[in-house]
Amino acid sequence: MQDSLVEYGARRVIITITAILCALLEIVDTTIVNVALNEMKGNLGATLSEVGWVITAYAIGNVIIVPMTSWLSQQFGRRNYFAASIVIFTVFSFLCGNASNIWELVIFRLLQGIGGGALLVTSQTIITESYPIEKRSMAQAIYGLGVIIGPTLGPPLGGYIVDNFSWPYIFYINIPIGIVATLLTLQFVRSPKYAEKKSASDVDWLGIFLLAITVGSLQYILERGHEDDWFESKVILSLTLISFFGLIFFIWRELTYKYPIVELRVLKNGNLRIGTVMSFILGFGLYGSTFIIPLYTQSILGWTALQSGALMIPAALTTAFMMPIIGRLLTRGAKQQVLVALGLFIFFIYSFWGYKLLTPDTGKDAFFWMLIVRGAGLGLLFIPITSLSLSTLKGAQIGQGAAFTGMMRQLGGSFGVAAITTFIANQNMFYRSDLVAKLDVNSLQVQQRIAALKANFIAKGMTPDQALASAYKILDFSVMKQATVLSYMDVFLYLGIMFLICIPFILFIKERKGGRTIDPSEAMH
Repeated sequence: MQDSLVEYGARRVIITITAILCALLEIVDTTIVNVALNEMKGNLGATLSEVGWVITAYAIGNVIIVPMTSWLSQQFGRRNYFAASIVIFTVFSFLCGNASNIWELVIFRLLQGIGGGALLVTSQTIITESYPIEKRSMAQAIYGLGVIIGPTLGPPLGGYIVDNFSWPYIFYINIPIGIVATLLTLQFVRSPKYAEKKSASDVDWLGIFLLAITVGSLQYILERGHEDDWFESKVILSLTLISFFGLIFFIWRELTYKYPIVELRVLKNGNLRIGTVMSFILGFGLYGSTFIIPLYTQSILGWTALQSGALMIPAALTTAFMMPIIGRLLTRGAKQQVLVALGLFIFFIYSFWGYKLLTPDTGKDAFFWMLIVRGAGLGLLFIPITSLSLSTLKGAQIGQGAAFTGMMRQLGGSFGVAAITTFIANQNMFYRSDLVAKLDVNSLQVQQRIAALKANFIAKGMTPDQALASAYKILDFSVMKQATVLSYMDVFLYLGIMFLICIPFILFIKERKGGRTIDPSEAMH
C-alpha cells in the first residue's frame, strides 16, 4: 500500500509544492498575528488580555485536531479531508478579516485553527509517502523548509502588511493561496486504500470528547496561566484537574476501545517515542527563542515590528540552505543521533552567545552571527528528529507518528512560551528588588544622576517639583529596563543548559533498544 503512493516526475513536484504551501499557510498564521495585536486592540476596542485570545484560540484549535488527523483521513479519505481542511481554513480566514468585535474574531480563529491543524500533519504524511524510502530524508528536508521558515516569515510579513495596509489583510492573503491549494489537492493528491470506514456507532465519540477537553484545557492553562496568576485562579485550578483526569481516562479509553481515535499503540516503536520527546524539546527551543527575540528588540531596544521580523530572516535562510545538505547526509547513511547531538550543541552555543550579548542597548549587527548559528542548529535538529521518528513506521503508522510528533512540537512551543513568560515576570521582580536595594539615596553617584536629570527637565520648562518627580521616574525606568535585560539573559542561559543536558541522553539512548536493535540509518535504505 505504501509504495503505491510513491509519485514521480512533475506530479511529485506539484504534490510537494501543494503540501508545502499548506504547511506554510498554517505556520505563518501562527506568528503573523503577533505583530498586529496592537492594531486589533485599538480597532476592536479590546483589552490586552482579550486580544491575547486571538493567539490562544488558534493554538487550542490546532492542538485539538492534530492527534485526530490520522483517523479523520481514514474516515473521509486523505485527499477529501485535506481539501476540506484547506477550505475550512480559507473560509475562516476571510471571516477573521471581517470580524466586527473581538469575540467574533476569537471564535473564527478557533475554527481557523481546527482547519489549519490538519494541514501541518497531513502535508507531512503526503510528502513522506510520495517519495520512495531511500529519498525520505530528502522529503523531510523539503517539508522542514516550510516548518522552520514559516514562524520566521510571519512577523516581517505581518509587520509589512500592518504598516502598509490594515490588519484584516493578514487574513485575506490566505484566500488566493487557499483556493489554488484546494484545486491542486483535488487534482493531484491521492488517498491510500484504508481499511473499511467505521460506521457512526463505531466512532470513538468518548475518545474525541476526552481528547478535546484534555488538550484544550492544557493549552488554555499554558497560554493564560501567567496572566491569571496560575493556581491562584479557580479557572486554572479546575482546568488543571480536568486535563489531568481527562488524560488518564483518555489513555485508558484508547487502549481498551476497539476503534480508538488516536492509535497509542504506535508509541511502542522506540524510535517514535524518542522522536516524540525530542519534538517537544525542539518546539520548546524553536518557539521559545522565536518568541523572546522580537520581544526583546521591541520592548528594550524600541524597534518596529518590521525591523524585529527582518532580523530573523538571515537565520531562516541559513536553515533553508542547511536542509538539503542534511537530507543528503542522512540519505548517505549519516547517523541521526549524531546529527541531533550536534544540533543540540550548536543550539547551546547560540543560547550562551545570547546570554553574553544582551545589554540595554545591543546594536543590530551584534545579532547577525548569533542568529546564523541558531539557523544552523535548527537545520541539524529538525530533519534528523523527524526522519528518526518516522524511519521504522509503515503505512497508516506514518500518519499516526507524524500526528504525535506534530502535536508534541506544538505543545512544546506552548510550554516554552508559557514557561518563559512566567520566568521573565518572576525574575523581573527579583532583579528589580535586588537593584533597588543597591541604589543608595546617599550615594554621590545617585545624587549626581538625579541632579543632572532634574536640571535637564527644569531647562525644558518644568517646575522643580515636577522635574524631581520625572527624574525619579527615569531612574525607575532604567532600573526596570536593566532588570528585564538580566531576566532575558537568564532565559538564554537556561535554554542553553537544557539543550546541553539532552546531548548525552540522545547519544546514550539510541544504542540500547528493547528487543530487536534497529539502526535508523539502515531503516532509511
